[in-house]
Amino acid sequence: MDPRSLTPVLRVLRLCLHLLMAGLLVLVAARALAGPTTGAGAVVTAAVVMAVVYGAGPVVPAVRDTRAGAALWLGVLCAVWLVLLALSPDALWLAFPLYFLQLHLLPTRWALPAVALTAGAAIASYVRHGQPLNPGAFIGPILGAAVAVATVIGYQTLYRESERRRRLIEELIATRAELAEAERAAGTLAERERLAREIHDTLAQGLSSIQLLLRAAQRALPDGSPAAPHIEQARAAAQDNLAEARRFVRALSPPDLESGSLAAALERLCATAPGLTARFTESGTPAELPTPYEVALLRIAQSALANTVRHAGARRAEITLSFMDTAVALDIVDDGHGFDPASAPSGDGGFGLPAMRSRAESLGGTFTVESAPGQGTAIAITLPLPLPLPVPMGGAA
Repeated sequence: MDPRSLTPVLRVLRLCLHLLMAGLLVLVAARALAGPTTGAGAVVTAAVVMAVVYGAGPVVPAVRDTRAGAALWLGVLCAVWLVLLALSPDALWLAFPLYFLQLHLLPTRWALPAVALTAGAAIASYVRHGQPLNPGAFIGPILGAAVAVATVIGYQTLYRESERRRRLIEELIATRAELAEAERAAGTLAERERLAREIHDTLAQGLSSIQLLLRAAQRALPDGSPAAPHIEQARAAAQDNLAEARRFVRALSPPDLESGSLAAALERLCATAPGLTARFTESGTPAELPTPYEVALLRIAQSALANTVRHAGARRAEITLSFMDTAVALDIVDDGHGFDPASAPSGDGGFGLPAMRSRAESLGGTFTVESAPGQGTAIAITLPLPLPLPVPMGGAA
């Protein structure tokens, strides 16, 4: 009964209920005073007591804030009404607002029996006071109870549906906000990876080529040539800028690669996979990989493992990073439901296979998927290792 917890519709209904209760109490008292009965004073007194008890309900904190207090207040109110009902047959009209109070304040399993008892008490009082028997004396209280029950249950159903839709809308808004944030983060990471790839493939490779050309020119100069110091300075500047470019590439790499190698990042990925027993294995002689390779392999492993958790229903998965003489391979295998690769969705909302394939093929690699319904999934990525730069006779740069 806390007014702060009521919707505008309930506030209007609450006000109407107050007015109805007050009007009926005044009517009962007025008919007692205007009638020939000698117990008019008792009827007026009982009506005033019931009005006081009713008015105390919204004021007393225990009644307003607790279900037990509200039930106790309703019991006292009904007891006073029974006294008034014993004194005046006109008090049966008060059964109608009592129906709404019982349905509103009591649990359904108690409210319905209370409404039935109230209707029975109203009919019994009418008979006890010797009023003329007619169908309306029985149908009226029963019909009023039915209308009250249908009204309250109907409103409660609509209110629950409205609350469900409100929660769904709030969840949708929150989900859209999270999705927008995730898209912004993904866009930032994608741009960082693109810049790292561009710097590595253009600037860093160009500086490496400049170093080799300068070293070749230095070897071709005769001893004591005045150009030799200038070429040496150019080589040193190219070396310094190459180191700076590599630092830029490393700074733009994913956070998972900042604090360790690709193998360490893959091992952490397996250890944090939710609801899945994942194991990482490394084979072959580890070699230093270009940053774009590390980024692509890590992103493919993250996407594949995420799809395993979301879609495959797998219990176990295994990631293997293999270093070979001329290539590096990444294999992700799970024991999940499997699927038909030929009918897999092609968009981002599906398995993400096109994005993985695009990452691998952009580096000149291959991407294969082997799966069938009920037989798990195996994903294999192979990237060719870049040829090492030739080391001139004069020593390393």
